[in-house]
Amino acid sequence: MERLGQIASQAGESISPPPRPAHPLDPLSPLEIKAVTNLVKSKYGSSRIAFNTVTLREPAKTIYIEWKEQNGPLPPRLAYFVILQENVDGIQEGVVDLGSLVVVELRKTTGVQPSLTVEDMQSTQDIIRADPSVIEQCVISGVPKDQMHKIYCDPWAIGYDERWGAAKRLQQTLVYYRSNEDDSHYSHPLDFCPIVDFENKKVIYIDIPNRRRPLSKYPHANFYPKNVIAKYGSMRTDAKPINITQPEGVSFKVDGNVLEWSNFKFHIGFNYREGIILSDISYNDHGKVRPIFHRLSLSEMIVPYGSPDFPHHRKHALDIGEYGAGYMANSLSLGCDCKGVIHYLNAHFSDREGDPITIKNAICIHEEDDGLLFKHSDFRDSFATSIVTRSTKLVVSQIFTASNYEYCIYWNFIQDGTIKLDIRLTGILNTYVLADGEDAGPWGTRVYPNVNAHNHQHLFALRIHPRLDGDQGNSVAAIDASPSPYPLSSPENMYGNGFYAKKTTFKTVADSLTNYESSTGRSWDIFNPSVIHPYSGKPSSYKLVSTMCPPLLAKPGSLVSKRAPWASQTVQVVQYKEGRIYPSGDHVCQWSGDGMVGMRDWIGDGTDNIENTDILLYHTFGISHFPAPEDFPVMPVEPISLLLRPRNFFLENPTLDIVPSHAMTTSEARNSGSIEVDSSHDKTSRLAFNDISSKASCCSTSTSGK
Repeated sequence: MERLGQIASQAGESISPPPRPAHPLDPLSPLEIKAVTNLVKSKYGSSRIAFNTVTLREPAKTIYIEWKEQNGPLPPRLAYFVILQENVDGIQEGVVDLGSLVVVELRKTTGVQPSLTVEDMQSTQDIIRADPSVIEQCVISGVPKDQMHKIYCDPWAIGYDERWGAAKRLQQTLVYYRSNEDDSHYSHPLDFCPIVDFENKKVIYIDIPNRRRPLSKYPHANFYPKNVIAKYGSMRTDAKPINITQPEGVSFKVDGNVLEWSNFKFHIGFNYREGIILSDISYNDHGKVRPIFHRLSLSEMIVPYGSPDFPHHRKHALDIGEYGAGYMANSLSLGCDCKGVIHYLNAHFSDREGDPITIKNAICIHEEDDGLLFKHSDFRDSFATSIVTRSTKLVVSQIFTASNYEYCIYWNFIQDGTIKLDIRLTGILNTYVLADGEDAGPWGTRVYPNVNAHNHQHLFALRIHPRLDGDQGNSVAAIDASPSPYPLSSPENMYGNGFYAKKTTFKTVADSLTNYESSTGRSWDIFNPSVIHPYSGKPSSYKLVSTMCPPLLAKPGSLVSKRAPWASQTVQVVQYKEGRIYPSGDHVCQWSGDGMVGMRDWIGDGTDNIENTDILLYHTFGISHFPAPEDFPVMPVEPISLLLRPRNFFLENPTLDIVPSHAMTTSEARNSGSIEVDSSHDKTSRLAFNDISSKASCCSTSTSGK
């Protein structure tokens, strides 16, 4: 990239640097976004440009740690931008130093297209409604010419189509019909697919199947309350409200984007692409602050569909790279998306004109009761001797909508040091029209009359940048539950019952290319070989426990497998280098999947050392979804979970100092005679079934009869 001098406004006015946020990882503020776009516009003068991306360029890890832990200088405040210039191929991308308002990097990149934004997609429907060729196809499908206002479309990234490559900025549009604006159009898909050049606002081609399928005549499958009441007569009335209260307030502290809770401390970031980014995660272990992870994020995902019929093969959305989990973020609502006592964070982006836009309440932070943390009772006195400690978890969440699907992302922090990632999938199935009497075949399911929902997968790439106990270096090992290698009746395994945790430490990148193995319950240890536990003699570790790890079902060499080179293994470990963030590459839209890009480049020949050094672990997880009628017309949530658990990290159970809900020692039980927890303060639980004689309590114990 070329170095440029300071750029003054074309209008001649002076431009002052915007106020700097307190923390170098904080997302760009609206004032910073506007300063960047004004500066960039001043460079291009009268040339027409459109902003695609304006986001924080995070400081390098070494520079950040130098500032944070070694009293070093404040990292420079940098912003990365991507623009499209009218009548100029490709994109132009650069970096602005916000402290001096200087464009310090600028380059033109051809053969790529930038991410699609919500703004990009909002005009597409009007384009297809007005196109004569689309109107003609709608009439053939059974939609009268005067009802084009009832035609709707879901604009999708085209994936890659060799007919156009990356020369034009394209969308494939999945077309539907609504009888009424309040209908769900997914029960009335049409059978053709217009290709839209949305920068030039025109349809350039229409993919038409060999077999035509007319518009369904069945009623729309709707799901709003008025539709349910019309169908079934009423909504359910048996559910009583559940309210969550915290009369003394929350247990977490938020200072800007830095959060402290139950010995955890970390920074919450947010960008257009990954959405939530958790950085500088540490744990205060009885006064010793111990680093755990430098950065955690969802860095990519792919949703490949399983119909090989043209043009459905193109349906394999790389939703994070092609659209962005940040761009598609919902504004969250109290009592609906989040429940409890909530702290919200907003998100800020730039529109095409360079004006800041705000997504209010993009991030939700709250606490939840999480059931039992630990418990033990002693049978010797009818369980009077007991201790019960309940768990509270902190949840940092966002929800984003990728056309038809909603992705609910929950980062859970547990008091025992565990970090749990929950993803819940909901929204609406992607659908295609099915003719009367037509079999959906092996590639899909008939979920409603004339509605075919194709098989698909949801695969996510979790990016883990560990920093366990500092910067001495980290390693990764596969852990497999394995039977003893010694035969029955041998001196080492006389009774044949021996088994152990087989640990295979990865020395090179090639070693790390591993898949989940259910027969051994495979997990992966991220560990610091320089920090040894005084009791176990094992290294300080965090264990990745993830069992929902289906293989990518597209064949090797297929378009899907080439465009998602990370999805072919459950785990890949590579050396950390600046810029290694997105495993399908920086610019995903309309990429063919060819070349040494992203994960393919990082793996190289597989010989790089990854033992006891600065590493990145990429983990592929998700589900294979074979739709069913129960998923339609709107899908109940499909949960996916994984854990990062401390192992040989703490001296003992780190939650012993959490005040228990109930504790009774043996001597206290003996001296008290008959023990019954006082539940007189509970005016609800004991009356749950109108049994006023019951003594129910979540912590009650009794030694009656002893």
